[in-house]
Amino acid sequence: MPLKLKPQFGNAQDHPDALRERLSTITEAYSRFVPRQFLNLLGIEDIRKVELGQQVERKMTILFADIRDFTSLSETMSPQENFNFLNSYLVQMEPVITAHGGFIDKYVGDAIMALFPDSPDAALRCGLAMLKRLDEYNDGRARAGYRPIKIGIGINTGIVMLGTIGGAARMDGTVIGDAVNLAARLERLTKEYRVSLLISENTLYCLDQPREWSIRFLDRTHVRGKQGAQSVYEVFDGDPPMLADAKRQTWKRFEEALAYYHIDDEVSAGKRLVDYVAAVPNDTAAHVYLERCSPLARVTNGVRGDSPPLWHENYSLGPETVDTAHKALLADMNALARAINVGALELATPLLAQIESSAILVFDIEEGMMKGEEYPFIDLHNRQHRRFFEYFDELRSEILRGDEDRVYLGFRIKRFLSGWLVNHILSADRHYGHHKNSRAEATRRL
Repeated sequence: MPLKLKPQFGNAQDHPDALRERLSTITEAYSRFVPRQFLNLLGIEDIRKVELGQQVERKMTILFADIRDFTSLSETMSPQENFNFLNSYLVQMEPVITAHGGFIDKYVGDAIMALFPDSPDAALRCGLAMLKRLDEYNDGRARAGYRPIKIGIGINTGIVMLGTIGGAARMDGTVIGDAVNLAARLERLTKEYRVSLLISENTLYCLDQPREWSIRFLDRTHVRGKQGAQSVYEVFDGDPPMLADAKRQTWKRFEEALAYYHIDDEVSAGKRLVDYVAAVPNDTAAHVYLERCSPLARVTNGVRGDSPPLWHENYSLGPETVDTAHKALLADMNALARAINVGALELATPLLAQIESSAILVFDIEEGMMKGEEYPFIDLHNRQHRRFFEYFDELRSEILRGDEDRVYLGFRIKRFLSGWLVNHILSADRHYGHHKNSRAEATRRL
């Protein structure tokens, strides 16, 4: 006699409530693997309608968090203990990310990749809240007889592509773009500098209230496959209160030492760092730079030569008026840096006026073009322009006072003016150029 299998819920018409409950349970289960927020960003309400290749372009802030020395730590535990430890840590961090408007895109071993669609400020607040939750978690570990753990967090803001990739039998949601790569790079740099939280200059320029945070310059870094260097900033509000206060009171002394280091004057940088470390002995990043300034490290590291960026044809975007204005603006910024370095302060005032008027002109041209092309990220672009003028005004006041260290001023000009302009051209302006060319191509095909 053949075996008859009884359906779990029978006919759907006989058990509509049970069927609805089952579907709801399945949807809830899927959402634990594919975040609902991810589907919402793709404009998908029903996971059954997900298809390969669906994608959307969005401004996003990306946060990477990773446990320090996890490999050596995991080697002391059994496989079961490893999973128990990881889950005990991750279950602490997930609610913090959700509470700040983010969602976890994926776990990569012990690393967390989280996305914040709305606000870089929320991502930064989340990173600091994660560090605070970590302190509470470590208190529990100490009571249980376990050693504390440390994490590093990297945050970057930019335009990314969200979508589905894979094959017919297996697909996944993912986020791709240079902004993701830089966020991952920042997280790795936290280990190198022994700090907890780093942000990019992209995020700095997108924050609503940058003065709300304790932020200091830490380094300039290159991302593989990309032109130009990115300025990297430490956010140290999560440090122990006494250390954070000491950093706030001495941030300029620290940055002055770094300015000399970045022009390859390790002797002057080392002298300043020795004095600085005497005042702030627990500043780990200062110790890293001090080690780099040792004679042996100088031979190993070679020459950095952080020279002013010169115009390169790769910076050209297409519209001749914009390229010409960019080229002239970069030349004026470099001329200002040279005038400051040689002490020709009488040239500073006319050069500052010329830079301001040229920047206003080219930014207005760009804004007009973006409006005409219905560029979807014009607000993000204009925010970066406004932030540029905020830092420009700050620099102008410092220059005109005439009492700052010339090397320090020259380096700040490189970071906030010429270095920023090159990065802006290669990222924000170039993205607009791709949008413009795509629209033109679509028009030609009609």
